[in-house]
Amino acid sequence: MRFLPIFLNIRDKSCLVVGGGQVAARKVYLLHRAGARVTVVSPVLCEELQRWAESGDIVHLAREFEPTDIQQQRVIIAATDKAEINEQVSQLAQAQGIPVNVVDQPELGNFIMPSIIDRTPVQIAISTGGASPVLARLLRARLETFIPAAYGRLAELLERFRERVKQRFHGTDEIRRFWEDVLDGPIAESLIAGKDQEAQAALEHAIETATAPVAKGEVYLVGAGPGDPDLLTFRALRLMQRADVVVYDRLVTAPILDLVRRDAEFIYAGKERDKHTLPQESINALLVRLAKEGKKVLRLKGGDPFIFGRGGEEIETLMQEGVAFQVVPGITAAAGCASYAGIPLTHRDYVQSCVFVTGHLKDGSVNLNWPALAQPNQTIVFYMGLQAVEVLCKQLVAHGLPATTPAALVEQGTTQNQRVHLGDLTSLPDIVKREDIKPPTLIIVGEVVSLHDKLKWFEPAGEKTPDYPTAGK
Repeated sequence: MRFLPIFLNIRDKSCLVVGGGQVAARKVYLLHRAGARVTVVSPVLCEELQRWAESGDIVHLAREFEPTDIQQQRVIIAATDKAEINEQVSQLAQAQGIPVNVVDQPELGNFIMPSIIDRTPVQIAISTGGASPVLARLLRARLETFIPAAYGRLAELLERFRERVKQRFHGTDEIRRFWEDVLDGPIAESLIAGKDQEAQAALEHAIETATAPVAKGEVYLVGAGPGDPDLLTFRALRLMQRADVVVYDRLVTAPILDLVRRDAEFIYAGKERDKHTLPQESINALLVRLAKEGKKVLRLKGGDPFIFGRGGEEIETLMQEGVAFQVVPGITAAAGCASYAGIPLTHRDYVQSCVFVTGHLKDGSVNLNWPALAQPNQTIVFYMGLQAVEVLCKQLVAHGLPATTPAALVEQGTTQNQRVHLGDLTSLPDIVKREDIKPPTLIIVGEVVSLHDKLKWFEPAGEKTPDYPTAGK
């Protein structure tokens, strides 16, 4: 993050705006709405600020800025059309440890003003880190249409009953489950529909008569897709926000983990070749134990949980133990990575079938059905085949595929770090050694690989995204 997003309480606090134009007026408006006592320093004021000064809503100092003006101020905004004054204001404020914003020059200040969705007391701040205020406003306009105005009234209703709920139930888990039931049920729907009195009466009744909702443990086996968070399903996103505990794999990217509920517990269960943080049997037992403790457990797996994701093994254990579960399919790596690489897995002019194969078996061997794989007019996609790429290529050639058969390595597919390496069954092993390719990498073999140059459409920025520590989020 470029900036730490915080909400600052400035009610009844002195705040200073240097500048008297329309840009300054927009900042004064926001400060005033937040309850600040605003002083504006400027020789002249625009018409809007002049009205506020005459009505007593702001204090106007009709002169140029002076260094002593920053004294006793909680927040300062420099909004003049003179760069030297804005810079002076910023330097003086920062020397005194006062938050200062310089309009249209975020690099001069130490905080920036976000675009705001206001459903008081619910507020959503949107920022591009100063990169593009226009983009921030566009995002706000789109989000405005999805967030009913009634959410503010809903938050006020919940706030009024917050203490009563604390007294009625014991422990944060009981309180949280009660509020989740309220927000997911007819009480919230009534208020959003404009039936405020009905909603309040229903909430009072629920508090007086309800016992703490019983914690019902459940496992959500969710496919996180190949890496791009935009490829998640709506259902996956909804369950990711309900989880108490997240058990996630190595292939789940940091941007996807960012979409999980912030206060959830994170448990890393990643697997690498010859290096398993938790053996599969231990993961199965962990899911059972957490669910029987009454927790909502999100088992987050890269790709699709039922395609080389061992999801079948996990739910087999859950069924044996009588644990409730849901399965949410994800876009498998073959479909996602091939698409983002511009390589269609099927094409009527090239192939009539497609096969997904794991690059190594449970015992670590690569003993595959080579005659079935080395067929013409077929696309082969190898999962987890990077370490065995030399064996894969030699065996396919030995069983009849031409050495010139096109082949591709898709490294970190669908992410901004994606790299596509093209070759054939002869050159592919050398490419792996030369390019220092790291997993996750998918291998695609077949004539469709030759379509990459014509059909490639995804152009990643190539910016590395940070990884989370493997001990947790």
